[in-house]
Amino acid sequence: MVTRQEKFWERDNFLVITDSTKPAIKWTIDELKKRGRSVTVLDYSDKPTEGSVQDISEVPDCVKNVVIGITKREPAREIEKLAEKGIIDFWVHWKTDTCDVNHLEYHPNLKLITGRCPMMYLGSGASIHGFHRLVAKTLGRY
Repeated sequence: MVTRQEKFWERDNFLVITDSTKPAIKWTIDELKKRGRSVTVLDYSDKPTEGSVQDISEVPDCVKNVVIGITKREPAREIEKLAEKGIIDFWVHWKTDTCDVNHLEYHPNLKLITGRCPMMYLGSGASIHGFHRLVAKTLGRY
Protein backbone atom coordinates (compact mmCIF):
# COMPACT_ATOMS: atom_id res chain seq x y z
CA MET A 1 0.00 0.00 0.00
CA VAL A 2 1.37 3.40 -1.02
CA THR A 3 1.46 5.97 1.78
CA ARG A 4 0.35 9.57 1.31
CA GLN A 5 3.99 10.55 1.82
CA GLU A 6 5.06 8.35 -1.08
CA LYS A 7 2.24 9.73 -3.26
CA PHE A 8 3.46 13.28 -2.58
CA TRP A 9 6.74 12.54 -4.38
CA GLU A 10 4.97 11.12 -7.45
CA ARG A 11 3.78 14.60 -8.42
CA ASP A 12 5.24 16.65 -11.26
CA ASN A 13 6.02 20.13 -9.97
CA PHE A 14 7.42 21.46 -6.73
CA LEU A 15 8.38 24.64 -4.97
CA VAL A 16 11.18 24.03 -2.48
CA ILE A 17 11.71 26.72 0.14
CA THR A 18 15.14 26.81 1.75
CA ASP A 19 17.36 29.07 3.81
CA SER A 20 20.31 26.64 3.59
CA THR A 21 19.98 25.54 7.23
CA LYS A 22 18.79 22.02 6.37
CA PRO A 23 21.20 20.00 4.14
CA ALA A 24 18.45 17.49 3.26
CA ILE A 25 16.61 20.25 1.40
CA LYS A 26 19.53 20.66 -1.05
CA TRP A 27 19.55 16.89 -1.54
CA THR A 28 15.77 16.96 -2.05
CA ILE A 29 16.13 19.56 -4.81
CA ASP A 30 18.85 17.50 -6.50
CA GLU A 31 16.87 14.25 -6.26
CA LEU A 32 13.67 15.81 -7.63
CA LYS A 33 15.59 17.24 -10.59
CA LYS A 34 17.24 13.84 -11.18
CA ARG A 35 13.75 12.35 -11.36
CA GLY A 36 12.72 14.87 -13.99
CA ARG A 37 10.40 16.90 -11.79
CA SER A 38 9.89 20.61 -12.32
CA VAL A 39 11.47 22.40 -9.33
CA THR A 40 11.32 26.07 -8.42
CA VAL A 41 13.55 27.06 -5.51
CA LEU A 42 12.65 29.92 -3.18
CA ASP A 43 15.95 30.64 -1.47
CA TYR A 44 16.02 32.83 1.63
CA SER A 45 19.69 32.17 2.38
CA ASP A 46 22.34 34.87 2.52
CA LYS A 47 23.73 33.57 -0.79
CA PRO A 48 20.76 32.42 -2.90
CA THR A 49 21.48 29.78 -5.52
CA GLU A 50 21.56 30.92 -9.12
CA GLY A 51 18.18 30.67 -10.80
CA SER A 52 16.23 30.69 -7.54
CA VAL A 53 13.50 33.15 -6.63
CA GLN A 54 13.69 35.28 -3.50
CA ASP A 55 10.06 36.19 -2.91
CA ILE A 56 6.71 34.39 -2.94
CA SER A 57 5.44 36.88 -5.51
CA GLU A 58 7.95 35.35 -7.97
CA VAL A 59 6.62 31.79 -7.56
CA PRO A 60 5.09 30.55 -10.83
CA ASP A 61 1.34 29.93 -10.85
CA CYS A 62 1.87 26.34 -12.04
CA VAL A 63 3.35 25.27 -8.68
CA LYS A 64 1.02 22.97 -6.74
CA ASN A 65 3.28 21.21 -4.19
CA VAL A 66 5.62 22.82 -1.67
CA VAL A 67 8.50 21.47 0.38
CA ILE A 68 9.60 23.74 3.22
CA GLY A 69 12.83 23.41 5.17
CA ILE A 70 13.55 26.72 6.84
CA THR A 71 14.54 27.74 10.35
CA LYS A 72 15.24 31.47 10.01
CA ARG A 73 11.59 32.32 9.25
CA GLU A 74 8.31 30.96 10.52
CA PRO A 75 7.23 28.27 7.99
CA ALA A 76 3.55 28.78 8.85
CA ARG A 77 3.67 32.33 7.47
CA GLU A 78 5.04 30.97 4.17
CA ILE A 79 2.25 28.39 4.05
CA GLU A 80 -0.37 31.07 4.66
CA LYS A 81 1.01 33.29 1.87
CA LEU A 82 1.14 30.37 -0.57
CA ALA A 83 -2.37 29.26 0.40
CA GLU A 84 -3.54 32.71 -0.74
CA LYS A 85 -2.16 31.74 -4.18
CA GLY A 86 -4.29 28.58 -4.10
CA ILE A 87 -1.58 26.10 -3.10
CA ILE A 88 -2.80 23.52 -0.60
CA ASP A 89 -0.22 20.67 -0.56
CA PHE A 90 2.78 21.13 1.75
CA TRP A 91 5.59 19.00 3.12
CA VAL A 92 7.26 20.64 6.11
CA HIS A 93 10.67 19.14 6.82
CA TRP A 94 11.21 17.22 10.02
CA LYS A 95 12.20 19.51 12.92
CA THR A 96 11.05 22.64 11.10
CA ASP A 97 7.38 22.04 11.88
CA THR A 98 6.68 24.67 14.50
CA CYS A 99 3.63 25.03 16.77
CA ASP A 100 2.14 27.45 14.22
CA VAL A 101 2.60 24.87 11.47
CA ASN A 102 1.00 22.20 13.65
CA HIS A 103 -2.05 24.45 14.10
CA LEU A 104 -2.37 24.75 10.32
CA GLU A 105 -2.73 20.97 10.10
CA TYR A 106 -6.32 21.49 11.30
CA HIS A 107 -7.13 23.92 8.48
CA PRO A 108 -9.76 22.14 6.36
CA ASN A 109 -8.39 23.39 3.02
CA LEU A 110 -4.72 22.56 3.59
CA LYS A 111 -2.92 19.24 3.24
CA LEU A 112 0.25 19.16 5.33
CA ILE A 113 2.79 16.44 5.87
CA THR A 114 5.00 17.16 8.87
CA GLY A 115 7.59 15.45 11.00
CA ARG A 116 9.34 13.59 8.18
CA CYS A 117 12.54 14.09 6.22
CA PRO A 118 11.99 14.15 2.45
CA MET A 119 15.13 12.13 1.84
CA MET A 120 13.72 9.22 3.81
CA TYR A 121 11.39 8.81 0.81
CA LEU A 122 13.66 10.06 -1.97
CA GLY A 123 17.02 8.61 -0.95
CA SER A 124 18.44 5.44 -2.42
CA GLY A 125 18.59 2.17 -0.50
CA ALA A 126 22.37 2.16 -0.12
CA SER A 127 22.68 5.42 1.79
CA ILE A 128 22.13 6.95 5.20
CA HIS A 129 18.65 7.78 3.94
CA GLY A 130 17.96 4.12 3.21
CA PHE A 131 19.01 3.29 6.76
CA HIS A 132 16.78 6.11 8.04
CA ARG A 133 13.88 4.62 6.05
CA LEU A 134 14.52 1.15 7.49
CA VAL A 135 14.53 2.50 11.05
CA ALA A 136 11.38 4.55 10.43
CA LYS A 137 9.55 1.54 8.99
CA THR A 138 10.66 -0.62 11.90
CA LEU A 139 9.37 1.94 14.41
CA GLY A 140 6.11 2.47 12.48
CA ARG A 141 6.98 6.07 11.60
CA TYR A 142 7.18 5.74 7.82
